[in-house]
Amino acid sequence: MPGPLEGRVAAVTGASSGIGEATARALSAAGASVALGARRADRLEALAESLDGSGPDVLVVRAALTPPPSTSPRWYRRRPAAT
Repeated sequence: MPGPLEGRVAAVTGASSGIGEATARALSAAGASVALGARRADRLEALAESLDGSGPDVLVVRAALTPPPSTSPRWYRRRPAAT
C-alpha cells in the first residue's frame, strides 16, 4: 500500500540529528522523497544510507542556513541594556 506522502518531496533542514533527523525518517517512511540539509555531511550521508530503500529518493545537501548578520531582522539585533 502506498504511503500518504507518496509523490511528494520534503526538504528537511537540520537533518543530521535530533528533530530534523526524526522528521526525515518519518517523512521517508510515509513515502516522501526527502532532501536532507545540514552542516555535517558525514552524518547526512549516514542518514541517507539508513533511509535507502524505505522511501523513494534521498538527496544530501551540505548547507549552513544561517543568514549573515547584515540580513538579520532589526528586532533580532541585541540592544544595550537600559541604565
